[in-house]
Amino acid sequence: MRMLMLLLSLLLATPVYAADSAELEAREARLATQLRCVVCQNQTVAESNAPLAADMRSEIRKQLENGRSDQQVIDFFEQRYGSFVHYRPPFRPATWLLWGAPFLFGLCGLILLLRLLRRRSRAPLAPPLTDEQRAQARRLLDEETKP
Repeated sequence: MRMLMLLLSLLLATPVYAADSAELEAREARLATQLRCVVCQNQTVAESNAPLAADMRSEIRKQLENGRSDQQVIDFFEQRYGSFVHYRPPFRPATWLLWGAPFLFGLCGLILLLRLLRRRSRAPLAPPLTDEQRAQARRLLDEETKP
């Protein structure tokens, strides 16, 4: 009877562990996509094949198994590598320029384009050619077209 109870409890405990393991893997994958590989710099930890990225993934797994929250894991890596480790940098006063620069450059480009177009529309048109100038242009063109 005792053996039957032990066997039954093991069978019932396995799906719970599998569910926890699947949830843990999903959290690990989600966190790995939020962190930048500090070696590759243009890939997430999940995408990178660098040895350091593999170490970072195992550290994520280890910390999640120890019961840390997602934010605690991110804070750990930020403390170790700085805010650069975020694949999508947070919106903070220190990163305002990083977030705002593309819009600022676009706005400056649009303003310059509008000023250039206005200046061109206000520029006086060249005076029309005189009869003498037209005749000279025709002569020059005729000379160039003759073999």
